[in-house]
Amino acid sequence: MATKKSKILVFGGTGYLGKYIVKASISLGHPTLVYTRPLNSQTPPSKTQICNEFDSMGVTLVQGELEHDQIVPVIKKADIVICTLAYPQVLEQLKIIEAIKVAGNVKRFLPSDFGVEEDRISPLPPFQAFIDKKIKIRREIEAAGIPYTFVSANCLGAYFVNFLLRPYEKVKNIVVYGNGETKAILNYEEDVAMYTIKVANDPRACNRIVVYRPSENFITQNDLISLWEQKSGQNFNKDFVPGEELVKLSKTLPPPQDIPVALLHSIFVKGDLVNFDLGEDDLEASHLYPDYKYTSINQLLDIFLVDPPAPAFAAFG
Repeated sequence: MATKKSKILVFGGTGYLGKYIVKASISLGHPTLVYTRPLNSQTPPSKTQICNEFDSMGVTLVQGELEHDQIVPVIKKADIVICTLAYPQVLEQLKIIEAIKVAGNVKRFLPSDFGVEEDRISPLPPFQAFIDKKIKIRREIEAAGIPYTFVSANCLGAYFVNFLLRPYEKVKNIVVYGNGETKAILNYEEDVAMYTIKVANDPRACNRIVVYRPSENFITQNDLISLWEQKSGQNFNKDFVPGEELVKLSKTLPPPQDIPVALLHSIFVKGDLVNFDLGEDDLEASHLYPDYKYTSINQLLDIFLVDPPAPAFAAFG
């Protein structure tokens, strides 16, 4: 007898990462709901197109504002709630937490993390202020006694390939942050989404942090550029931005422009994605699901050569 699939509700499902999460949920056979702001004449055509695509896939679209009396009835229809709201809306998740408490039926909540492992890093102040909001959400979830899984997905691979290599712009010069020798972790968005749906339904991941650290997805900027040169047949000049310059910019740029440079410093100068070891009690996605064939960085660059993902203009988050 087939196990009944959990119903998954996604907040932020029409956003950059949210689209991948929704498609992964559907592909794994879960009844999937997406809560979205009401569509009207001011809605960007790209969002309308996404909603039409979701509708054709069998996604249940629920339109409304992020208000308590509107979201509680929707949450009551779901077993699992996943949030992919962008950074400016991070603290809006307090409304979702309160609604989950009232609804009383949610088996797992995954808040909008999906980046660095925020409880283990100490970045420059602008990025720390960004992280503090996500940490606040984690602590509120724990205090509320809501079953959770916190996800540290590290860098979204296609986004960062677009950002670092500028493959659409036919550039001759590539900007390198720091000395280019610090390792980062780039995970393809489709894999991040698939892992996320898997951990959301996995009893082993309940009330745990899961880090996405597949062994083939560690790479330095210099190695990424070299690999892209080999595959594309191009040669690039490197424009190095010293770590000290990023520190200076993080202090002098006005908010929110100071956040991206502080994030770049955290990832590519300090190495915050890799400067801690995972212990026996830590959960790592590729170890949890060894049979899942994730996309290596090598394979991701091949995708850019053959059928490049659309450029991502989403803010860092």
